[in-house]
Amino acid sequence: MGIFKQIKDMKDMVNAAPGLVQQAQQLGAQAQQMAAAQQAAAQAQYGGQQPGAFGQAAGAFGQTAAPAGPDFEPIDNVSLDQFAAVTKAVAAFNYDGSKLPQIAASRGIPEYAWESACNGWNERIKSNPAVAQRYNQLYRAS
Repeated sequence: MGIFKQIKDMKDMVNAAPGLVQQAQQLGAQAQQMAAAQQAAAQAQYGGQQPGAFGQAAGAFGQTAAPAGPDFEPIDNVSLDQFAAVTKAVAAFNYDGSKLPQIAASRGIPEYAWESACNGWNERIKSNPAVAQRYNQLYRAS
């Protein structure tokens, strides 16, 4: 009797398979819809822009213009590009923040300027989403 029960169970499983496949496909479609909705919400939050390289619309010959405005001005002669490069370089030191002044100095940034720039850029990143977005782009690119 055990073998007949196993055969019946296998038959039931084969009969249920198409329904399970359909259910899995529906779940996949729902996941894609949710991802698209989240992406649309994120784009709406940042002005619906589809950024090109470095977050700006591509200009002539594929070149991009850097963001402008007072929040993008260097702090103590340290640009946002330099700040992103130094903060990215700390990964080589297992993200040991105490190494940041040393990394900055190796790139020609004096310790006093680094401290001021670090505090200033962190404040701008917190208060201005455009600066945060640009920093993210530079960090990923470096």
